[in-house]
Amino acid sequence: MQPSQQQSQRQSEGPAERQPLEGVTVVSVEQAVAAPFATRQLADLGARVIKVERPGGDFAREYDRAAKGESAYFVWCNRGKESVVLDLKQEADRALLDRILAGTDVFVQNLAPGAAERLGLGARALRARHPRLIWCGVSGYGDDGPYAAKKAFDLLVQCESGLVSLTGTPESPARAGISIADIAAGMYAYTGVLTALYERERTGEGSAFDVAMLDALGEWLGQPLFHGLYGSAPLTRSGARHPSISPYGHYRAGDGGEVFISVQSDRDWVALCEKVLERPELVRDPRFADNPLRHAHDDELTAIIEEHFAALAADEALERLDGAGIATARLRSVAEFAAHPQLEARDRWREFGTPSGPLLGLLPPVTVRGREALMGAVPALGEHTDAVRAEFSAPPEGTGGGP
Repeated sequence: MQPSQQQSQRQSEGPAERQPLEGVTVVSVEQAVAAPFATRQLADLGARVIKVERPGGDFAREYDRAAKGESAYFVWCNRGKESVVLDLKQEADRALLDRILAGTDVFVQNLAPGAAERLGLGARALRARHPRLIWCGVSGYGDDGPYAAKKAFDLLVQCESGLVSLTGTPESPARAGISIADIAAGMYAYTGVLTALYERERTGEGSAFDVAMLDALGEWLGQPLFHGLYGSAPLTRSGARHPSISPYGHYRAGDGGEVFISVQSDRDWVALCEKVLERPELVRDPRFADNPLRHAHDDELTAIIEEHFAALAADEALERLDGAGIATARLRSVAEFAAHPQLEARDRWREFGTPSGPLLGLLPPVTVRGREALMGAVPALGEHTDAVRAEFSAPPEGTGGGP
């Protein structure tokens, strides 16, 4: 995939509009995915994000070499930031960080449990010195309770939250195919920062808040949670089928292709029976009178649908379904998604820099008319260390502020 000439020209010019977080400085002592994903959203909106990396760097830099030699995880979560390498156990580097924090609006950290407090970077210590500072901590399980000190990574939180019990086939559980616990926590950290910035505009005071991966993923598990608490039976793993809606999922066509459909209402059910399956009598069949009954008889309903689709190629079946107003989808690989005609038609791809050369990435999902999000370069390890040291160097002895 290559950007068009017009697209490349626009990318080289860059967005000229004032960005909403221009003038906001964020310092993040971060690693892996959750906190970096949150602060990347802030960088896309124009904030200055100073990423503090330990000697050796954020270990996400070493996860893979898939993106022209760069880690796919790292380029996804770290564009538009400044990379500064500091050893926070060394007095000089810790003092430098204090000078940076004196003019910082937002501090974000997702260090190991208790590490921020040991370094003097906990919420109480920093906000005592900087009352306007917004402090955000991202953790696996929260800062108290029996799991507070437990290490947490995405798959492990997926397991502890119950998500893995819902994902996969009846025979085998599976992790979600993306870092969904990290992403959930990162998005709540991001929105938490925006909320705190808005609050500070009204009160003049900063604030402190925490986001736990377990809590964030628990919020996203709302429907299965309420079903488990109050339903007659727990949800079971259903592969690509829906655990409580039918017909919903994949159905074989005559050419071996698979057609994905979603019938969300009785109106759609009537349209499917009358216009696609050409069996209007199914509308009043007592086995399929409402969605709970259709789901209870899903095996029988699947056999009826696939019997009809057996005479059709997948493309023919999709055409008929679309004509009847039934929601459909094609099963695409990630590479096929990258070439999706809808993304191309809506001009969603942009180019951004990395230490290994330019890459293409998707624009952030929130589209603001007349303004385009920044998509700054991914920094090399320590690329901005010297410049930041010079900017925040200690004043010579015997000098200082005040008249």
